[in-house]
Amino acid sequence: MKLHEYQAKDLFRKYGIPVLNGGVARTPDEAFAVADQLGGPVVVKAQVHAGGRGKAGGVKVVQTPAEAKAFAASILGTPLITHQTGAEGVPVSSVLVEEATAIASELYLAILVDGGVRRLVAIASAAGGMEIEEVAATSPEKILQEVIDPVLGLQPYQGRHLAYGIDLPGELVRPFASLTANLFRLFLEEDCTLAEINPLAITEDGRVLALDAKVDIDDDALFRHKDLQGLRDVTQEDELEAQAREFGVSYVRLDGDVGCLVNGAGLAMATMDIVKAVGAEPANFLDVGGGADEEQVKNGFSVILADPGVKRVLVNVFGGILRCDMVAAGVVAACREANSRPKIVARFQGTNAEEGREVFRKSGLSVELVETLKEAAEKLQEVGEE
Repeated sequence: MKLHEYQAKDLFRKYGIPVLNGGVARTPDEAFAVADQLGGPVVVKAQVHAGGRGKAGGVKVVQTPAEAKAFAASILGTPLITHQTGAEGVPVSSVLVEEATAIASELYLAILVDGGVRRLVAIASAAGGMEIEEVAATSPEKILQEVIDPVLGLQPYQGRHLAYGIDLPGELVRPFASLTANLFRLFLEEDCTLAEINPLAITEDGRVLALDAKVDIDDDALFRHKDLQGLRDVTQEDELEAQAREFGVSYVRLDGDVGCLVNGAGLAMATMDIVKAVGAEPANFLDVGGGADEEQVKNGFSVILADPGVKRVLVNVFGGILRCDMVAAGVVAACREANSRPKIVARFQGTNAEEGREVFRKSGLSVELVETLKEAAEKLQEVGEE
């Protein structure tokens, strides 16, 4: 679950990470009120789950409350299109109004999961405020990393090592190390998958401040955080992914035209490989799980059918606790409910595989039944050429 910047900064305050004074506004009048209370120049920032807001016109420094109100009025209720959103953009429902400050330099700091080393990693760079991915690709020497021991946690010397590595002056080493330790504590205690500050600013008066905040919470840990569950903003999420979550289905929308319905994450990944092997592109990752019932399968397949980009569907199920006939019945029910007749290639193995095939044979749907992965790939290619 992604948090908005203002929500992440509330967490930062809780963990002693210094941020600027400010407040969230959902109307132009509220933006005026926050700016008036702060006094002086302020920064008005669109609150969306996407990077690149500044370049897209979603961030502006204004001098007066009236200017804050006018800018808020121009972006609230409109889609903001950045390099991370796609052409449709994401809606701006709120803005963060913060005091402006004079910045001497901008840094980057994050705690994240590194699958390569199978550890949490603290990352810092003197090249903050830029696209960190671009910096990593073109100037990897500017990215410093400290691998965190899973038992000992982030050690004080590691924070200092990062500070010296990005050439911080001596008087800022301790504040930086302390901030890094607090960010790590937030990451652990709130079950994050990412806690990022970009930019982390050194102000002209010598303070270390988090100018931006990006925090992602592990969905599987939300049951431990009742206080965070209400922070989800579904308007920022893909509509089909949000719908699938309500159904209890693991679904990720992709850009292809081949819908995939599978049970088991590993089999789902293999199924996507099969799709790509025949020169096609998967439209989704969808794992109904090993313990799904017919209703859950129906709901999952209805999400696939709701994607206008889907032209054909591959159903690849290895029946165990989840019976193949139950899967077939759920698919048929979804098609009838949606009044849709998609081209389907279906491979059933395991519990009640033949019964599942029989359900499809009697359904009247356009279903190609196959036994092997090779046959599935060949039939998928055939139906794509029709």
